[in-house]
Amino acid sequence: MHPNPAFRQTPAADSLSLARSRGFGLLMVNGDAGPLVSHVPFLLDAAGAVADLHLSRGNPICRIAQPVPAVIAVSGADAYISPDWYGPHEAVPDQVPTWNYVAVHLRGVLDPLPPEALCAHVDALSAEHEARIAGKRPWTSAKMTPGAIERLMRMILPFRLRVETVEGTWKLNQNKASALRAGVVAALERGDAGARGIAALMRALPD
Repeated sequence: MHPNPAFRQTPAADSLSLARSRGFGLLMVNGDAGPLVSHVPFLLDAAGAVADLHLSRGNPICRIAQPVPAVIAVSGADAYISPDWYGPHEAVPDQVPTWNYVAVHLRGVLDPLPPEALCAHVDALSAEHEARIAGKRPWTSAKMTPGAIERLMRMILPFRLRVETVEGTWKLNQNKASALRAGVVAALERGDAGARGIAALMRALPD
């Protein structure tokens, strides 16, 4: 996480909300030969206390049979920031390029869950994301041919991250005057989806 306190002032509730809405991140644990990293969908509970997830049986993280320290890193919007967007060099000299971004780290302990927890987890995870899709009836595991879902479930294992700390970096040029940020916002609004996402967050900053 960025060490500048200006980028670490966003309330933990906002960081948890971002992590919950994204529902996808990098799970990282220490392995014998170095860090183990896996891209995982997860379901964060309403209190932000636990994140349930699953891994393929072939994933090296599945060899860990006891609770271990772990992190889920979640990325939000991000965008390159050109020094030219702050204004003319004569008026705003010696600016440098940077990158604005939002990131949340959910840090805690990863526990293997019993296999019987898997069905409820997969159903809850799919229900969460199916509910976000407009214009269709949500998919459920009940649509599967009898026996098919059980065969597929044998290929994955359930885990739970017990969240102990929430770390958020919301790097949005808070260390610049609002007049300088205005030029950056105007430029970002002409960019791609990530740039426009950062622009919207910057626009919401207090003057």
